[in-house]
Amino acid sequence: MTAIRSEKVESTEVDDLAAVSEVEAGIRDFVRNDVAYLRRPGPSILSSETALEPNTEATVNNVNSLIQRVAGTSLSEIENLIGELEALRDLLHSEGQRVQREISGYAQLSQAAMKSTRMIADNVSQWKRTADGLRNS
Repeated sequence: MTAIRSEKVESTEVDDLAAVSEVEAGIRDFVRNDVAYLRRPGPSILSSETALEPNTEATVNNVNSLIQRVAGTSLSEIENLIGELEALRDLLHSEGQRVQREISGYAQLSQAAMKSTRMIADNVSQWKRTADGLRNS
């Protein structure tokens, strides 16, 4: 079972590394295009600020989609983990309440047993005194 798990972990790591490489490549392309865009003389400052070049816009969209793909898997895993932890918290809470009820029941039973033992001990001591009194008379 550990071999299967380690293969799964290794394949996940390979997928993660591939996704990271893809994101890094996208970011490098974005930076190159951004720097090249800054080096080119623009027709005017206002028009360059308001509209992005189609190439730059496509690069931004590619980087955004890469980040969403990489982050999407992580977010879904985190959401699954949060759901499991909430279910575990609810289970622990209900088990804690059950244990408290059990302890309360045992405490009541113990008190009842102690009262019964005292009553029996008192009755036995009275019988003993009565028996001793009858022998002495």
